[in-house]
Amino acid sequence: MENSKKIEWILRIAVAGEFVGHGAFALQGQPEWNGWIRLLTGAGQGTAATFLTLIGLADMLVALIILVRPLRAIVLWAAIWGFWTALVRPIVGKEWWDFFERWANWGAPLALLLLLGWPKNWKQWFSK
Repeated sequence: MENSKKIEWILRIAVAGEFVGHGAFALQGQPEWNGWIRLLTGAGQGTAATFLTLIGLADMLVALIILVRPLRAIVLWAAIWGFWTALVRPIVGKEWWDFFERWANWGAPLALLLLLGWPKNWKQWFSK
């Protein structure tokens, strides 16, 4: 197997692992994350819990897609979502180090996207 294929698989597994982990925490109803949703949106406890469950399911789906067939649009979403979830920490009052510590959450999907090749047209966003 050539090096670029090995690197692609390492990145696919790393990104999928991140999304499985975060998805599992979300599906468990991580209390701190529920609080962040309520703080950022003004939602009630039940609505925030429902939203957190949906996020968990979406994260699991992203992980599966990236492992099975990494569509560029989903990989881009993973980078954007990883950046947002890192950035939300200082927004809700945690230290900026929590943001810096999570740069791999958006860096790995971005690296995977660049390795797959930046799409030249709309159709390529939905192909591997």
